[in-house]
Amino acid sequence: MALWSVWWLSHLLNLIIILVGLFLMLVVLIQRGKGGGLAGAFGGVGGSSPFGSRAADQFVKITLWVAGVWVLLIMIHVKVVKYDSRELEEQPLVGSVR
Repeated sequence: MALWSVWWLSHLLNLIIILVGLFLMLVVLIQRGKGGGLAGAFGGVGGSSPFGSRAADQFVKITLWVAGVWVLLIMIHVKVVKYDSRELEEQPLVGSVR
């Protein structure tokens, strides 16, 4: 039995993916609107940021990195779940007659 086949790893990855996704949503919502868009529709000011004008470039970089990590975590999670399900198929059922 390999480390990847433990059941708790799938649950841990689920929790990490949810937390990274929530952080990604927060970072996107903090960013300054580029042309009104939804920021203007909900009464927000389209051209201002609470963190200053130079912070916009940093938020874009942070968003791209966090999105990349989120996608990578999802790909790892798919592999872990696929590996776990393959091991479950190979195990004989207890008390089954062949």
